[in-house]
Amino acid sequence: MTELNQPELNLPTPNQLETNQPEISELHSEVLNILKALADANRLRIVGFLAQGPLTVEQLSANLVLSMSTTSHHLSRLAQAGLVESRSSGHYSLYTLLPKAIEKLTRQLLQHEKLPDLAPPVAADAPDRKILLSFLDNEGRITNFPTQRKKYLIVLRYVLESLELGTSYTERELNDLLRVFSDDTARLRRSLVDFGFMAREGGGGLYWRIPEA
Repeated sequence: MTELNQPELNLPTPNQLETNQPEISELHSEVLNILKALADANRLRIVGFLAQGPLTVEQLSANLVLSMSTTSHHLSRLAQAGLVESRSSGHYSLYTLLPKAIEKLTRQLLQHEKLPDLAPPVAADAPDRKILLSFLDNEGRITNFPTQRKKYLIVLRYVLESLELGTSYTERELNDLLRVFSDDTARLRRSLVDFGFMAREGGGGLYWRIPEA
């Protein structure tokens, strides 16, 4: 028997299981930025006013019954989202609506084939991750064992990921690895064998992971 080189375990914590999400798409970011800019009653009113023609801050402020500084703040937020632009007109800044940004947003949201781009791919193991959160502490250790078979198997598969294929473990070596997850190593060891995730030699000899598991 060769000496075991015990692998370093980088266990996912519940926080990592919950927050480890792919970055949002470019389309998602663009749509979100525009929707946030429009998610204000006064900014929607500004869009409505500018849809009727260019206006100055002073004119918008008077129509909105808001201070100049507040109106300027709203215009700045709309400009950041690419919805309005300003140009100098004498001593004033004249604001104009850029309808193409809204038209583009509308087209993107109405095109069914574009909608999947608003989110990362669906995680096939998302339900499993949610279940794991109920049975692990912040360090990834098992706090209690599920009573339902389906949930119990999810926990066992989580433990199984720390064991290498093609490696044989003595009972002591296996216990050392399983103790990272729970002090009840006998239960984990027995369950991994009983549920077909691992095999062992008769009489409690070497243990190894079953490739198909």
